[in-house]
Amino acid sequence: MIKSLYLRVVLTFLAIVVVSVLVAFPLAEYFFTNMISTQFQSEMLAVGNQIVTLSNEVQPKNLYSFVAGSNRLNENYLFTLFDSSGVSLGQSPVDVKGRPRIQVSEVADVLKGHTYKSLDFSAPLRGINSIKVGVPLIVGDQSYALFIHTNITDAARRQLQTLIVSVLTMVLIVGSILILIASRYLVNPLKKLTLATEKLARGNFNVNVNVNNKDELGKLAESFNHMAGELKQLEQMRQDFVSNVSHEIQSPLTSIRGFSKALRESDIAENDRNKYLEIIERESERLSRLSENLLKLASLESEHHPFHPTIYDLDEQLRRIVVFYEPQWSLKELDMDLALPRVKIFADSDQLNQVWMNVIGNAIKFTGTGGHIYIKLVPLRDRVQIWIQDNGIGIPIDEQGRIFDRFYKVDQARQRDSGSGLGLAIVRKIIDMHDGTIEVQSEVGKGTLFLIVLPTTHSPTKKS
Repeated sequence: MIKSLYLRVVLTFLAIVVVSVLVAFPLAEYFFTNMISTQFQSEMLAVGNQIVTLSNEVQPKNLYSFVAGSNRLNENYLFTLFDSSGVSLGQSPVDVKGRPRIQVSEVADVLKGHTYKSLDFSAPLRGINSIKVGVPLIVGDQSYALFIHTNITDAARRQLQTLIVSVLTMVLIVGSILILIASRYLVNPLKKLTLATEKLARGNFNVNVNVNNKDELGKLAESFNHMAGELKQLEQMRQDFVSNVSHEIQSPLTSIRGFSKALRESDIAENDRNKYLEIIERESERLSRLSENLLKLASLESEHHPFHPTIYDLDEQLRRIVVFYEPQWSLKELDMDLALPRVKIFADSDQLNQVWMNVIGNAIKFTGTGGHIYIKLVPLRDRVQIWIQDNGIGIPIDEQGRIFDRFYKVDQARQRDSGSGLGLAIVRKIIDMHDGTIEVQSEVGKGTLFLIVLPTTHSPTKKS
């Protein structure tokens, strides 16, 4: 089996050309013969009419000698004269098998005053000699039948056949050369794609296929470049993810290890001992939350995460979250402003509970003492808007597009928060599973607004 696409394309095109030539040869021979035969027939009629006109004008005493003289003057045609009784005045022509070329019935038809035309295409080129024309001729009171037929020699026919074969052979050669060039042009983009794919398989994502074609190959190369860019971005995200996980795990482990060693000292004060134990406990909880969030995010991104939507009161769920966080916002003396009309929603209550815990928890965490948090529901026809707004530290504009990335932390928040940076990534994943949207509007020093839109009247697009 031929493995080279270039060779397959070339052989396929060559086979098509060869078959086309084999089919074209008899067709060309047929139509070429038709053209020549039609031309011969017209000329023969013209010559015959000229002889008839001259005979009428000259009224030769020996018509046979007159016609024989015409034979000597024109080598392309043969003239045969028949008298009124149908007898040939001279030698009657025969074909290669010895059969008369002019039939008695044909002679009788011309003697009646009719013009006779005969054309046989059963054998192209060889059939040219079958062309004949008969015209009535009257000299004095005698009727004659003058037949004119072609006198093409075998050498002339072979020369004509050679000409046709030569032309078709040149077409085959030139076509084959052009096919070789065109095939290389067609296959070259595929070779580039193959080399780029091999580099991609070896982990080199800095590949770009430069194909200027505007056809399907050009679209394929464009799609390949887009895929390579996406894979490069995914690889960078993977590396960042590994780096961030390592950092998030290493930091608490370092603290735990350091303070554990400090606790081994015998002369450590009781207050310091309790302080160290408190730090170890806090860092352990931090590791536990990180592990829990990683498992949660991995589960959400899998195809088998439990998803159990039910109809419940969204406003009551938000109130319970606010009550849950009451110790935190009361300690910071925050003003909690709620506008929660009754809204029923069809969703997974446990998953959306995680969304409100993360978003409202962040609002409380990053709003200063005496600040304000506004939570409201806006029912629409088949959707509901959830507004969670604070007047806290805000998020820089150039960082707002990345806050939903894993492990990403806004610099201002990093100084105040010991979170893992996975909360908003989990939030967006859950909202996507519910066929909803989440937007952020923020200004540094003035606060942040999270606008979440969820469907209320139909089942989310998620496989159970």
